[in-house]
Amino acid sequence: MRVPRIYQPFPLSPGAELALDEDGAAHIGRVLRMGPGEQLCLFNGDGKDYLAEITEAGKKSVTVRVLSEQTNESESPLHLHLGQVISRGDRMDFTLQKSVELGVNTITPLFSERCGVKLSGERLDKRIQQWQKIVISACEQSGRSTVPEVRPAMELADWCAENTTALKLNLHPRAAHGINGLPLENKRIRLLIGPEGGLSAEEIAMTENHAFTDVLLGPRVLRTETAALTAITALQLRLGDLG
Repeated sequence: MRVPRIYQPFPLSPGAELALDEDGAAHIGRVLRMGPGEQLCLFNGDGKDYLAEITEAGKKSVTVRVLSEQTNESESPLHLHLGQVISRGDRMDFTLQKSVELGVNTITPLFSERCGVKLSGERLDKRIQQWQKIVISACEQSGRSTVPEVRPAMELADWCAENTTALKLNLHPRAAHGINGLPLENKRIRLLIGPEGGLSAEEIAMTENHAFTDVLLGPRVLRTETAALTAITALQLRLGDLG
C-alpha cells in the first residue's frame, strides 16, 4: 500500500509527537482506518517530506511521531505564476487542481470584462479558501511538498500592472510564434489565461502596453480550462521538467 501523504499546517521535525488536525485525523482514522504502527508522510509546505508513525488512532483523533525528514525533489526548475480569469461552475476547481499537478507555483484568480462569475465579500473569501484546499489536496495526490499560493482575487488590469522580472505571456490566436519559440533563459513565467469569451480588444491592448508576449498554442480554439493546462504542459516541456 502506498504511504498516504497528509498536509499539516504547523512546524514538523524528527522526534516530535503531535496530533493531526481535524481533516488529517478524519482521513487517516475514518477513511483509511489506519492504526498504531502504520506509517504516513506529512508535509507542511516547506519543501520537505516527514515520515511519521501512528502511535494512537481513533475515529476523531490520531497521534503520530515524526521519524525522519527528507527534501522533496519534485519541484520544477520553471517558476510559473498563473493568472486565471475565474471560470464558471467546477471548471475553475478543475483548472487549479490540474495546474498544481503540472507544477504551477502561484495562482491569482482574476476578474475581466467578460468574466461570467460574480463574486465578492464573504462569498469570494470562502471560494478562495476552497481553492486553497483544492491546491493542498492536489499536492497530497501529486507528491509535491511546496504548496502553491492562491492569492486574493484581483482585477485583470491590476495584475498585469504588477512589477515582475518574469516573462509575461498571453495566449493569442494571431500570435507570431508558439511556446517553442520562447527564449530558454528566463525560468520565471507569468501566464495569463482569459475567460470563456476571451479578452476584449481593450484588454488585449492593455496586455501589450504591459509588455506581455503573445503566444500561439495551435490552430484550434480551446476552452479556458483546456488552454491553461495545455499551455502549462507546453511550458514545462520547453522550460521545465516534463518530457
